[in-house]
Amino acid sequence: MKGRFVRESPDVRRQALIDATALCLAERGAAGTSVRAICSRAGVSSGLLTHYFDGVDALILATYRDVCTRVAHALEQGVAQAGDDPRTRLRAYILANFRAPILDADLLATWIAFWSLVKSNPAMSAAHAEMYGAGRARMEGLLQAAAPAMPAAQVRLAAIGLTALVDGLWLELCLDPSNFSASEADRILTDWIDTLVGHGE
Repeated sequence: MKGRFVRESPDVRRQALIDATALCLAERGAAGTSVRAICSRAGVSSGLLTHYFDGVDALILATYRDVCTRVAHALEQGVAQAGDDPRTRLRAYILANFRAPILDADLLATWIAFWSLVKSNPAMSAAHAEMYGAGRARMEGLLQAAAPAMPAAQVRLAAIGLTALVDGLWLELCLDPSNFSASEADRILTDWIDTLVGHGE
């Protein structure tokens, strides 16, 4: 019996273009990510891209949102597996940045391409502000739960500081893992968290 041809759903085709764009951004940077490069990577015609997206800029924006969503999902998985203790949940959210799939040199290359567009592309700038704001708000919520007596203004500053520390350690570890290990990053961040919210003793 011959196999039947199965037409891929629009969602599958759209996701394939997004995945191909992420790979192109990692390999070629924003300047080298063209309609031709994306479609070649995805194995589709350029007409399919323009069918689903209003040009390559719109596709890159959709890819940015998709990558942000995947990262947020991975962080939330860490929290979900941490149980009910607020301090443990906060640590899990932060330390998940130093586990697969977030700790990934290819992901760093994709992020660098995204960052290069934030200042020059208003739509990317707006998306970055939205996604960063959502991540910081989540961090603030976990901090407040772990340290209920901490004033809101201090929670805000602590979330900004922890986010920056996570970003810096993640960047350096992806760039050159010979400088320090993921477990050392864990230790640094755990010490900071304990300083902020206590040891839970």
